[in-house]
Amino acid sequence: MWRSILMGAVAGARAMTPLAALAATRGAAGKRAPLTAGSLVLAAGELAGDKMKRAPDRTVPAGLAGRLVSGAVAGAACAAPGRRASGALLGAGAAVAASHLTLALRRKAERRWGQTASGLIEDGVAVGSALLLARR
Repeated sequence: MWRSILMGAVAGARAMTPLAALAATRGAAGKRAPLTAGSLVLAAGELAGDKMKRAPDRTVPAGLAGRLVSGAVAGAACAAPGRRASGALLGAGAAVAASHLTLALRRKAERRWGQTASGLIEDGVAVGSALLLARR
């Protein structure tokens, strides 16, 4: 269940990254290819949009809802077949908690390194973590 929690935490930082990592590492054969491509495009758009000065905080209601759903889906996908519901709940809870924690960390990092640099660091941690978790 740790993978569900950790993947949910990644969703707290970058909502689309866990879904894109799971889609990309679990194969894009046949009918899943559009889903994989779509999730990668959405994740790339989120990574780019995050660097914009007018990007809303991840804890606004719409952003938090997206992270909750993404964390639940990723958490379920990382859980054993008989534990998908538990994985979804753990992933969703971790996403909400991590949204607040990562926002606080990001604000501290922005004061030191600026918005773009801190965002790129956060991107690297989120993408790397999601890929590592998805490959297990």
